[in-house]
Amino acid sequence: MRIGELAERAGTTTRTLRYYESLGLLPARRTGNGYRAYDEDDLRLVREIRTLRDFGIGLEETRPFLECLRSGHPAGDSCPASLQVYRRKLAELDDCIAQLTGVRRRVEEQLGQAERARAALEAEATAPEGAPEPRCALAPPPSLDDPTGEGD
Repeated sequence: MRIGELAERAGTTTRTLRYYESLGLLPARRTGNGYRAYDEDDLRLVREIRTLRDFGIGLEETRPFLECLRSGHPAGDSCPASLQVYRRKLAELDDCIAQLTGVRRRVEEQLGQAERARAALEAEATAPEGAPEPRCALAPPPSLDDPTGEGD
């Protein structure tokens, strides 16, 4: 098949396929008239790359998977080098999750402090008898139709 058909079947662009070729991830076979020629094995390689990219695995890290497929294995992740890439990715994800969990905890603590401070301010803010309720400086001004700002 030619590059356009491979791109369509793999759900990518010809530009992407040329890029993979330039990195040595996709073989560069040419027909007699100079057109790129691909087969079903190449389609498997491109699909493997795209699946791994969806996992957040970098292009250079796809090499063990592609080599595994090229050596005749039924799946690109059935070789030890591919499994090592998965292990590294999982460790990277665990680190990200730990960092995000820490950030979440700090934001939750800050929210709790802010809510307690706001509740304390509201408890202290008592208007003199007959005076309008104090308004937050960030609240929108009352409309001309409703000068109290209380709505319907």
